[in-house]
Amino acid sequence: MDPQFDDIPEVSTELYRDIVDFAGRTPHWFQVIADVGTDAVLFVFAALFLGAWWRARRRDDRTMALALLAPVAMVTAYVFSEVIKTFIREDRPCRIVSGVTTIAECPPLGDWSLPSNHSTLVAAAAAALVVAWRRTLPYVTILAVLGAFSRVFVGVHFPHDVLAGMLLGAVAAPLLMLVLAMPVTSIAGWARRTPPLRVLLSDARTSPSALPHRR
Repeated sequence: MDPQFDDIPEVSTELYRDIVDFAGRTPHWFQVIADVGTDAVLFVFAALFLGAWWRARRRDDRTMALALLAPVAMVTAYVFSEVIKTFIREDRPCRIVSGVTTIAECPPLGDWSLPSNHSTLVAAAAAALVVAWRRTLPYVTILAVLGAFSRVFVGVHFPHDVLAGMLLGAVAAPLLMLVLAMPVTSIAGWARRTPPLRVLLSDARTSPSALPHRR
């Protein structure tokens, strides 16, 4: 390993090597699924965001506000992770750990590793969805864990990169949503009573004044 990165936890390096070695012994079809799935999980979360918005059209203003804030919170957490990366500047394990063959192509130099952007995104998406739609908790938790783990499995992140990203996303997203919930609820209430926007934010069969508050 490059001596510049001697401060990387040894346990994380060894765990990374063990996981990548195991991944390399899996069938080729499974490796293809892992390589595609590590990015495809983000599209699943995007579909869940759409589902949360569609569901919120029949519910109260706060539920709609949280559904609209969920993807914003996810993107904001991602921006935080990008800023943090520029200060830490940890290189990718696929470049600095010797003797490993990864499933995914190693990102270019300068695309730093800590924290993992993908892990931040999936954890932020899961946490945001739980705030907006609590019944998704068991499903989005599993999805986020699998999405984050896949980043180590395909070889582009250390385990500690993934854990840091998940922690960042899980904290930043719901915190932002709770801070902005009140003002965005007021904006959503106004927008749902404005004819050009009502069709997007309210079910046509439901009177805005009669929208229930249900999780």
